[in-house]
Amino acid sequence: MHKIPEEELKKIIPKNGPPINEVSKYIEKYRNDLIVIKYGGNVFIDREIFNNFISDISVLNKLGLSIIIVHGGGPRINKELEKFNIKPKFIKGLRVTDHEIIGIVESVLISFNEDIIRSLKKNETDAVSIHTKKNNIIEVIPESKELGYVGIPYKINNDILLNVVKENKVPIISPLGLGKNNQTFNINGDTAAMAIAKSLKSRRLLLMTNVDGVLNKEKKLIAEISSTEILKKIENKTISGGMIPKINACLDAINNGVTAVGIINGTKQHSCLWEIFSDKGSGTLIRK
Repeated sequence: MHKIPEEELKKIIPKNGPPINEVSKYIEKYRNDLIVIKYGGNVFIDREIFNNFISDISVLNKLGLSIIIVHGGGPRINKELEKFNIKPKFIKGLRVTDHEIIGIVESVLISFNEDIIRSLKKNETDAVSIHTKKNNIIEVIPESKELGYVGIPYKINNDILLNVVKENKVPIISPLGLGKNNQTFNINGDTAAMAIAKSLKSRRLLLMTNVDGVLNKEKKLIAEISSTEILKKIENKTISGGMIPKINACLDAINNGVTAVGIINGTKQHSCLWEIFSDKGSGTLIRK
């Protein structure tokens, strides 16, 4: 692919996006690589933030980068369960998913997936739905009896994803998979994204959440950290609570072929573009 002229870049990159000279450099750097982006359901509640994300994905696609999106949907699922007077139950951060709930989870995630596809089309970006009813790529085994229909990915169909990316389209993946007898299973979004990033040996995995990244004891952002340093921070409880499963997912990814993982704040405008296309990045980068 030819180099994109600066004038062209100015039309594509938003005014408050990263500097054009840095953008050119990073387009070259990532040209032949895969980037997996996980967008958490908690970030998507606000429609303005959703639209910002859609425009950033369109920018990445127009610049010729190969990106793969995995979306969450927790808050939307809770809202739907409320209508049926079902109280959500969690064990260690994972949703207990019985026979009744799995149907609701599946329909909410698929309708959200279609919402993302429609919104990208309006931004002149071609995207392809990937979920249990269409192009399923994830085969799972059950996580545990207590959790019900919650799965751990054990096989990813890379070919489907690579074919979509080759056509310069964006795969949009719901965190759902199929088990025995084509039974649908719910998958934790970070776990699904990590399994896909590992399977594809992607250059980057970006986890977009509603916090700035990993913070030190003084609550200041750590821009870059190694896996050894991060384990020390878990031991001395600098990192705690909900951040621990996220970090474990990151460590699993970088120990299994993913070059680096970024945890960034998806509620900040163009954080995705700043992370990929600028020297300073926008969150915490975790390397081996």
